[in-house]
Amino acid sequence: MSPFHQILGNNLVANITNFTVWFAITFWVYLETQSVFATGTIAGIYLVFTAGLGFWLGSIVDHNPKKLVMAGSSAVSFVLYAAAFAVLLLAPEGAMKHVGSFWLWAFVLIVMVGVIAGNIRAIALPTLVTLLIPEDRRDKANGLVGMVGGIGFLTTSVISGFLVAWGGMVLTMGVALVLTVLAFIHMLTIQLDEKGGIAVSSDAPAEPKRVDIAGTIRVIAGVPGLFALIFFATMNNFLGGIFMALLDAYGLSLVSVQMWGLLFGVLSTAFILSGIIITRTGLGKSPLRTLLLVNLITWAVCIVFPLQPSIWLLAGGMFIWMLLGPFAEAAEHTTLQKVVPLERQGRVFGFAQSVEQSAAPLTAFLIGPLTEFFFIPFMTDGAGAEAIGSWFGTGHARGIALVFVLGGVLGVVITLIAFRSKYYRQLSAAYAKAPDVPEAQPA
Repeated sequence: MSPFHQILGNNLVANITNFTVWFAITFWVYLETQSVFATGTIAGIYLVFTAGLGFWLGSIVDHNPKKLVMAGSSAVSFVLYAAAFAVLLLAPEGAMKHVGSFWLWAFVLIVMVGVIAGNIRAIALPTLVTLLIPEDRRDKANGLVGMVGGIGFLTTSVISGFLVAWGGMVLTMGVALVLTVLAFIHMLTIQLDEKGGIAVSSDAPAEPKRVDIAGTIRVIAGVPGLFALIFFATMNNFLGGIFMALLDAYGLSLVSVQMWGLLFGVLSTAFILSGIIITRTGLGKSPLRTLLLVNLITWAVCIVFPLQPSIWLLAGGMFIWMLLGPFAEAAEHTTLQKVVPLERQGRVFGFAQSVEQSAAPLTAFLIGPLTEFFFIPFMTDGAGAEAIGSWFGTGHARGIALVFVLGGVLGVVITLIAFRSKYYRQLSAAYAKAPDVPEAQPA
């Protein structure tokens, strides 16, 4: 097995571990507290840390061996998961059932930082694609990366759903500790040549071992339309925060936690199918066009699936969303890998992660209380229930559904605007003209 495929397998184990913990704590906190506000806050915590640390994590990727970075990620996660496990065991009985409990939020914060430590892998892996994979096959390799990420994200919902049902967070944290150790040990055994045959110009000065925001911004600004791509992804994530904050609460209003987790697992086949399609067909001559078309379809689907309180409509919409998700991620990565110099890619991917995620925390923090205190009453016994309740339905879940519909409408509008923008044409032209391997640029 090639080192690249071994790295993918290792990342799959790490993704399963971290996403299991994330899914499980969201399920568990909602079931313990019955609070949409709490689940929205957990999503917001995740996104705040992601946005705040992305650039710093990117600089670590650029300045250190990628194998060391990934192994270090597992080591840090293990220490934090162990600390969270201790907090869980020491908490007084009943302390985790109250939204205002210090013990609850201490546990949540430590767990989420452990999950965030795994995010450095999401930055390091695309740079390894540049190092290890020829340019004409990177879109297909990025499809594999997206497939692995998606499988990890969704199969863990099955695991986390049953873990929460069988043993709560005690069992979940025990499993996470074991899997994290296994991922760490396996990473140490991988023989990885990180030179990758990529030549760095001898005229370029040595890269400064610092975050260097100004230098990275100059690189991004030097590619016409690249800032616009990051802004577009930021707007998508702004709306995506709605679904991150509310999807579990909506799903759990329709089915049990075991069934909800199992549903996610079944739908994970969409990610497998997506990866197979991308590895065979690629993304076409214009990955950017593929990115926008995918977004147009997924946001349109988000308008349709909440129209009625049906688990079948929700499942169908989620399947389409998950099928097309890897196309969007692979398209963005393929574009950045071609137009950004290799020695800057970690920081550019980290910068993109920070900026793109910066809007979603605002959404996640606002949408929980906004839904709980406005949209749910609006669709329970308020004006919304009177106006559209006869066909849309009324009650707690229909308030959440209305938020989904509004988010989908905004997503479609933003994507149509992006399609007609000059920045789309500029970046498409820059991608077409870029050399197969980006040359090193002075810092």
